[in-house]
Amino acid sequence: MREQVVTPRASVRAGAASRGRSSGITQKPARRGASTRSGRSTLRTVLVYMPVVGKVLLAIITGVLIFAGYRAAASASFFEARSIDINGATHVSADDVKAVVRRVASGKGVWRAELNVISAEVEKLPWVRKAIVSRVLPDGLRVRVVERVPRAVVRTSGGRFVWVDEDAVSLSQMLPSDPVPAFFLRGWDESGTSEARAENRERIEKYLLMANEWQSLGLSERVSEVNLEDSHDVRALLAGDDAHIEVRLGEKNFGPRLQKALKVLDEQRATPLGPFITYLVANQDGKITVGHSANAQAVAKETDDKDAVTENDVAVVKTDTRATTPPPPAKRNREAGARESRASEAQKKKEREKKEKTPSEARRETRPRRVG
Repeated sequence: MREQVVTPRASVRAGAASRGRSSGITQKPARRGASTRSGRSTLRTVLVYMPVVGKVLLAIITGVLIFAGYRAAASASFFEARSIDINGATHVSADDVKAVVRRVASGKGVWRAELNVISAEVEKLPWVRKAIVSRVLPDGLRVRVVERVPRAVVRTSGGRFVWVDEDAVSLSQMLPSDPVPAFFLRGWDESGTSEARAENRERIEKYLLMANEWQSLGLSERVSEVNLEDSHDVRALLAGDDAHIEVRLGEKNFGPRLQKALKVLDEQRATPLGPFITYLVANQDGKITVGHSANAQAVAKETDDKDAVTENDVAVVKTDTRATTPPPPAKRNREAGARESRASEAQKKKEREKKEKTPSEARRETRPRRVG
């Protein structure tokens, strides 16, 4: 029997490989499914970014819905301001505060109510210094009021007595049941301009300063009112049996000056001219000038005390029987200005006449004249 010999495949492959190497050309087989893999990666990328876009769109839609719901809730009748709570109102009327709140918040509801605008409108009321407004959901507003503190009573030009605070704000008319201050204030500027308000604040500062000084010295009960029309010439009208006597205190050192003036007044009260004292002037150098009424002239002649001078450890007292109550500051300033104006006009007239004269006339005026 003949034997068959089968050639193994490895030898065939080896021969093919040797032929390929010998020719210098290598051929790689194409990958299966390459296009499929590329499509899958693109789809995967799209799927990765899809949640981010969806989140952004969802956030925008949610915001729009929330805003629309807020507008609907704010304008709903359910959130209208029905309950208004007022705290801290003693002098100011709670009904007046509620009326202001309802007027400003009308038609807006609690959600859309402008709290700062409500606060500003409430602070326009006379006794309100500060107003703090807050929301009380669903339909309430709360207002906490900080009131102004009355510090002085002003006597107006019309004779009314009005409470004012340290900011020179007029509060209300003084009632018979109100506590009476130590003394009243006069000379208030009632024009209402910005300059008037600034001057009134300065008057209040001086009033409070002298009130503290006089209270510490125990002098408040001897003063009925102070005139601050001219802040550089403050005047105090005494109380009780001395109600007809005025003390001029200048613009500072009100406590020591009033104390010296009252001590001199008490010393002069027992003299024959004591009942005729109408004013005292507390000078800056520490001297006290005492002024009497015109009726004191006859008494001064009888007692030969017209120009009496008394020395003591407090001041020098000069009795001036020719003087009466000094004119008010405004009148005195006008008189001084008129005198200065007349003197200036006379001086100018002399200078003009001197310039208009000829040299010969000037020589004749300066030439000595013969007598006899």
